[in-house]
Amino acid sequence: MTDIRLKKAEKAAKTLGKWLPEKPSIALVLGSGLSEAFGIPESGIRIPWSEISEFPLPTVAGHAGEFWAGEIHGKQVLLQRGRIHTYEGYSLDEVTFSTRLFALIGVKILLVTNASGAINSEFAAGDLVVICDHINMLGLNPLYGPNLDRLGPRFPDMSFAYSPRLRALAKEVAAAEGIDLKEGVYLVTVGPSYETPAEIRAFRALGADLVGMSTVPEVIAAVHAGLEVLGISCATNLAAGVNPDARLSHEEVIETTRRKGEEMRRLLLGIINRL
Repeated sequence: MTDIRLKKAEKAAKTLGKWLPEKPSIALVLGSGLSEAFGIPESGIRIPWSEISEFPLPTVAGHAGEFWAGEIHGKQVLLQRGRIHTYEGYSLDEVTFSTRLFALIGVKILLVTNASGAINSEFAAGDLVVICDHINMLGLNPLYGPNLDRLGPRFPDMSFAYSPRLRALAKEVAAAEGIDLKEGVYLVTVGPSYETPAEIRAFRALGADLVGMSTVPEVIAAVHAGLEVLGISCATNLAAGVNPDARLSHEEVIETTRRKGEEMRRLLLGIINRL
């Protein structure tokens, strides 16, 4: 008997496939504020998520809720403009729905971006950081429940969840573009409240450099399905307590991603060009 989660993803994949001009090999997820910062390529087509059966819709500012499909530097690319989060009330199956959709339509490489708070005192607001590893503090895993055998194994190895090859490529592109690209460990929480200073001290002790409310479930689902993953975060603010006088807001997150958007765009386009 086919798992209902797989049935829904297969139905959505069939619907999306009818829209796509070509089968994409690369998917790029644009996180908070980055959809507008990255912009929409002139060619290609836009596909509202509302046109795809079973697709959950975002409720947060800065997340467009659509795909763009077309050619970038000779590669067939699917842009995911925005994402959904567990704090919106969605399950991890819904949060990872698009990731499983990517696997079913034949995507091989997933480039995922997000906005985050900087825990590492050597990071500054606005820094771009390539993710080398993550810490899951959601209390649950998107692979919980019956395994989706068609997508991947019951016990996937997460030792190299963030591709060393793609991380090296990102650093090469950053150097060529004159972009200061840091590297760090990303820790995910449920949200939507920002972390307390005590929590940030605890997360620093665990080895986290960044904290956010997304990405990790998508990466786990992608690795399970055999996709090669690269994660890049924009540290939009210093995490709670790093600057004792600072106050955190979503508006600051969106403003910083817009300010650093051109730099992120150059980095992502350079990576796609070399894939």
